[in-house]
Amino acid sequence: MADYLVIVESPAKAKTIEKYLGKKYAVKASMGHVRDLPKSQMGVDTENNYDPKYITIRGKGPVLKELKTAAKKAKKVYLAADPDREGEAIAWHLAHSLNIDEDSECRVVFNEITKTAVKDAFKHPRSINMDLVDAQQARRILDRLVGYNISPLLWKKVKKGLSAGRVQSIAVKMIIDREKEIKAFIPEEYWSINGTFSDGDAEFEAKFYGTAKEKQALASREDVDGVLQKMKGDQFEVTKVTRKERKRNPVQPFTTSSLQQEAARKLNFRAKKTMMVAQQLYEGIDLGKPAGTVGLITYMRTDSTRVSQTAKEEARTFITEKYGEEYIRHGERKNSKNSNSQDAHEAIRPTSIMYEPKQVKSSLSRDQYRLYKLIWERLVASEMAPAVMDTMSVDLDNEGVLFRATGSKVKFPGFMKVYVEGQDDGKKEEDKMLPDLQEGQMVTRTDMEENQHFTQPPPRYTEARLVRTMEEMGIGRPSTYAPTLDTVQRRNYVALEEKRFVPTELGEIVMDLVVEFFPEILDVEFTAKMENDLDYIEEGKQNWIEIIDEFYQGFEPRLKKAEEEMEEVEIKDEPAGEDCEQCGHPMVYKMGRYGKFMACSNFPECRNTKAIVKDIGVKCPKCKEGNVVERRSKKKRIFYGCDRYPDCEFVSWDKPIARPCPKCENMLVEKKTKKGVHVQCSECDYKEEPN
Repeated sequence: MADYLVIVESPAKAKTIEKYLGKKYAVKASMGHVRDLPKSQMGVDTENNYDPKYITIRGKGPVLKELKTAAKKAKKVYLAADPDREGEAIAWHLAHSLNIDEDSECRVVFNEITKTAVKDAFKHPRSINMDLVDAQQARRILDRLVGYNISPLLWKKVKKGLSAGRVQSIAVKMIIDREKEIKAFIPEEYWSINGTFSDGDAEFEAKFYGTAKEKQALASREDVDGVLQKMKGDQFEVTKVTRKERKRNPVQPFTTSSLQQEAARKLNFRAKKTMMVAQQLYEGIDLGKPAGTVGLITYMRTDSTRVSQTAKEEARTFITEKYGEEYIRHGERKNSKNSNSQDAHEAIRPTSIMYEPKQVKSSLSRDQYRLYKLIWERLVASEMAPAVMDTMSVDLDNEGVLFRATGSKVKFPGFMKVYVEGQDDGKKEEDKMLPDLQEGQMVTRTDMEENQHFTQPPPRYTEARLVRTMEEMGIGRPSTYAPTLDTVQRRNYVALEEKRFVPTELGEIVMDLVVEFFPEILDVEFTAKMENDLDYIEEGKQNWIEIIDEFYQGFEPRLKKAEEEMEEVEIKDEPAGEDCEQCGHPMVYKMGRYGKFMACSNFPECRNTKAIVKDIGVKCPKCKEGNVVERRSKKKRIFYGCDRYPDCEFVSWDKPIARPCPKCENMLVEKKTKKGVHVQCSECDYKEEPN
């Protein structure tokens, strides 16, 4: 019989920790929270200091009963939930349910699940930190006051099933505002002139710059013609050569936000998936003998870039042995944590550099391996020397018309030997070499190309870009980004198209009402201040009841005004332009839980419904009778199929186009790559260059 009981959140974490602690310790999982506010009612007494009414979560009775039985038999109970606000609240609720004195040394925290870290943590137990608990309670109660007051109003005025959250509403508004910017954008024309030049041995490219005195923009075809008319012949003089050495520093180790962004860029992971896989790596992976089950990364909800001295020294030893002394970074670098960071944890890093990705690959799933490799490489690179780039800039002159060529090459790779951060646009950096040109030298123009361009609207938000923007604005915290993005999609307020967010009609309707009657909910500065207030509560600088009261005293009058003045919004059914094949009545577009769909207007007498499909103007290559239509899978991924399904089962992930392959007569499709969209045959090796 074990002398001590340890309670954690998950079975995976329990399994890992139990192996480290030995036979005297029994480790059990609470399966997350055991108590929460009731779902059926507000659960917050606004007349009595916002006193929360906690109840046992439905279905947690058997878990609590098992924990109570084990606690009675144990000499001491330790609560080892995660080292953040949520974990502290779980420990507090457990203490309440199991009659454990919250002032006793019952709380154990560790930032990584390794044998050394866990055993050391049990040597230094502490009491439950009520400042952390109060910060979590304050967030939970604030969100309940907003959600459980505004949502019923939306049910009454718009339609049932709607809801409005505090941070989620800001995210939706950001997406709507960006869409408005895009629609209001007026493209402006501009031109570029690109030349190809030769010094007799090698060719290189240069772009029109202006004159020796100033840079010149080309706004029209007339501007381009004016430049071309000034030039005489194909000979250009090299008037200026600038050679510089530029250092490029490695990026900091991962925070929650930067990990989500980089996993989106390099691994095509959604934020939710990134956090799920990171959780698995944190809680423990069985590496087999002799290591056994090991937590491979530190805690994955953090806004700090700090790394322990032990981890730094381990990384530097590895770098020296693998790459040499010259690859070590010298001098301490200031952590670039933002002003909202509490620096409570370390950055996300491997628990040991010695667990090289290739060595643990066989023990990991494909997703686990790819994410772990990213985290491992980022930490190693952060302790490596800067890369050194040789850069060269050359000015070419013809009758006062100036072209400029730039080139660079890696002189010393430094950290780039291991890792280079991804780019949002998917572009990769490549060496761009120039010939060894000298001032006064003549070069020959071999080609000249004029191109018309139009300025582009701001891009729609990807998940990664939205997370980064929210972080910069101080909205949300590491634990909230992934759930926020997941929630706004499940509520059908926004949708992902081509991996970018677009607002739905429903989202725009709901946000217009929230903006009109509850402007502070959608005010970025107000929300960022609220996040800071929650941080102050965590630090013991603010009283949580005062913060909530300050909010509610302004919120309650607005609520009463909205109940009286908000007009009912009727979401009218839009004619679909076709008749029901079952009863002949017109079909209409309806708004459902998962978006728009087509339904018979004769409902409830006729219950015919069908998904909305988009005809792409291509005949089905399989049956030759039906048309190819755009559809969406259950995971919202676009695919193409015959509209005669299930009679014809043609399906393609790539978009078919309305012309056959000139080589074999089979179907041509559009294939998307990082370099653009190119056309290729679905059967043979025929391929066209990207456009």
